[in-house]
Amino acid sequence: MTDTIFGKIIRREIPADIVYEDDELLAFRDVNPQAPVHVLFIPKRTIATLDDATPEDAALLGRLLLAAAQYAKREGFAGQGYRTVINCNEYGGQTVFHLHVHLLAGRQMHWPPG
Repeated sequence: MTDTIFGKIIRREIPADIVYEDDELLAFRDVNPQAPVHVLFIPKRTIATLDDATPEDAALLGRLLLAAAQYAKREGFAGQGYRTVINCNEYGGQTVFHLHVHLLAGRQMHWPPG
């Protein structure tokens, strides 16, 4: 597995605007935000894509989503709503191959995205 920018952020080799951290997860503001609020939630253990997750990763995947929801509630925009997105592989729009959840908020979301 090759190292990614997210691994470097976890190890504090490059800076990030970290908004949440625990023993297994890290969350930081996206440097290229697609909404007024755009935070990435990542596991500290590398899982390249959602396709690489195993049944043993179920609790960790659940914690990622729960951490995003708790952040939305804490920051006060959960009531208005937000979007969570996991991109998987090239055609799914994944550009960093370290599983991550995008949390987008602060504006009306549309489908399809755009």
